[in-house]
Amino acid sequence: MTGMAGKVICVGLGPGDPELMSVRADRLIRSAATVAYFRKAGRAGQARRIVEGMLRSDAREIAMEYPVTTEIRFDTEEYDALLTEFYDREAERLAGIAAAGEDVLVLCEGDPFFYGSFMHLHWRLTGRVTVEVVPGITGMSGCWTATGVPITWGDDALSVLPATLPEAELIRRAASADALVFLKIGRNLGKLTRALAAVGRLDAAWLVERGTMPNERVARLTEVDPGDCPYFAVVLVHGQGRRPGAARLRAEAARAS
Repeated sequence: MTGMAGKVICVGLGPGDPELMSVRADRLIRSAATVAYFRKAGRAGQARRIVEGMLRSDAREIAMEYPVTTEIRFDTEEYDALLTEFYDREAERLAGIAAAGEDVLVLCEGDPFFYGSFMHLHWRLTGRVTVEVVPGITGMSGCWTATGVPITWGDDALSVLPATLPEAELIRRAASADALVFLKIGRNLGKLTRALAAVGRLDAAWLVERGTMPNERVARLTEVDPGDCPYFAVVLVHGQGRRPGAARLRAEAARAS
């Protein structure tokens, strides 16, 4: 590829089950010579685990290790400075590979443009090198499917909220939506539980951890220990909107009982 610039290609891996990634993502992963992925220092990384057994035996792997995850509050100057330096450095590294004429494949759980870490590299790389993004099924989609209940019906309005928002803001937004998805749970579970209780939605809430994966956990939120909740779990409140024929079905069920 001498004289030709390479590309940075980010592929969405979907919610966790390798069989739920796109055909295009599967093809790119299996043929990639250089593969990069995010992970916490000392960990294998969820994205890397999803593609286990799929990479070429001679693939070059680049682990982009976060300098901090939840150890420091995200709204502090220290957190911002550490993450800014990290994303700047990794963008330079990927841009250098592409400038040398190589393609580099970046793995991203879920969909890269939905709360994905790759977004922070994307705007740093755009205009410098060719960047392509392959969308994926979002993690929240895999989680609500795991409950076996549709997340929205008819004209339901769905709100997706990070649980890192202030409690008052969670209450305000939860009060006005028909269906709810909360991300980034972890240490925010107590605050989120109080917010849902305040708007009368706690009994309808579900927690899903590792949706679509072998160690998936699906439970009523009221049954979950607040001290036993990972950051990347999802809390769901299903909509109860318009359903053609619902009145007839309820009447039939009442007669049967």
